[in-house]
Amino acid sequence: MTFADETGFDGATFSDWAQFDGATFAVSSRFGPLVCAQRVGLSGALFEAPVTLEIAAQEVACQRTQWRSTATMRLRYATVDLDDAVLAFPVAVTAHPAPFTTIFGKVPEQLLEGLDSTTMVTSVRGVDAAHLVLTDIDLSACRFFGAFHLDQIRLVGCTFARTPTGAHHLWPFEWTSRRTLVEEHHWRARTPDRKGFNPNLGWRIPPTGTEPSLIPEPEVVSGLYQQLRKALEDAKNEPDAADFYYGEMEMRRHDRENRPRSERILLTAYWMISGYGLRALRAFGSLFFAMVLTMVLLMWVGLPADPPAPRTRGTVTAEQKVDVTTKVPGPGGAAPGPLGERFTRERAEKAGRTAVNSVVFRSAGQGLTVAGTYIEMASRLVEPVLLALALLAIRGRVKR
Repeated sequence: MTFADETGFDGATFSDWAQFDGATFAVSSRFGPLVCAQRVGLSGALFEAPVTLEIAAQEVACQRTQWRSTATMRLRYATVDLDDAVLAFPVAVTAHPAPFTTIFGKVPEQLLEGLDSTTMVTSVRGVDAAHLVLTDIDLSACRFFGAFHLDQIRLVGCTFARTPTGAHHLWPFEWTSRRTLVEEHHWRARTPDRKGFNPNLGWRIPPTGTEPSLIPEPEVVSGLYQQLRKALEDAKNEPDAADFYYGEMEMRRHDRENRPRSERILLTAYWMISGYGLRALRAFGSLFFAMVLTMVLLMWVGLPADPPAPRTRGTVTAEQKVDVTTKVPGPGGAAPGPLGERFTRERAEKAGRTAVNSVVFRSAGQGLTVAGTYIEMASRLVEPVLLALALLAIRGRVKR
């Protein structure tokens, strides 16, 4: 089926399916606005000239559709599948906020009454995303695996799937709310034997009939996050880029096949203490815990019962000259014996001063035992790092 002349379908209404699969539009500069109660089929269609498509329908199928020039798709209600679409020039897919109009007025949408007007894209697999612009599109179910040049895709006002609510592991107690890709949802929803999916976990499961073994592994999902993060950073979209960095690190942490155990242990520690440098509350909590632990250890074994005092020795010679030497004592002394004598208000004040000074690489000037000296050294190494992570997380929040 070939449309050699202008074919607009201006204001057309279809009560069932509208099939244009495999059609060729040679010179059409406009397609619609039209309303379809069911599915508009454009799979395998060819648009040779610049065109604007305005469609209100439940579903728009654009598998293997070819655009040999620029195109703009304005959609309402539609769920769009762009599998293997060929984009030779920029193609913009936009959610239209209001009913379409023609010279005769608004195009009636009674056939779609009661439906959610949100426009969704469910797949861009096989698409050269360098030419794709998505605006105000729901991407919570969109599969990006298999697309090319995702780092050059342009996303404006799009929404993504979120992490499930409810309890997780012991740390943190609940899932951290963030934007996610549906590929991560599908991977996390798999059963341990990788032969099925568990919907009770709160993660989205793929459509019925999806083979679990074909779900992308963490290494692949990490790459998707990395590419999309770059695209969002280039567009100055810091909030979504930060969430995608978090997702990228999560997938690296769970990649048992391609990441060495040592790296995964470091990533787990990074996740627990600061949420990969993105969770300020968690970083400050880790800093507070480290300071309290330092205080407790110092009160227990770090502060001597009687701090050693400087000693002064002098020698009087025959010529009535005095030679005086003052020796500053090094670490020494022992902690008090009974436990009750170790945890007192006075010792807590000394231990607290030492812990606070350790955050900024300063010595508290307290007389410490040998064990206390090493405790202070460790705290002066760890606590400034935790403070830096907390400040980094705050900067990320402010930058958003």
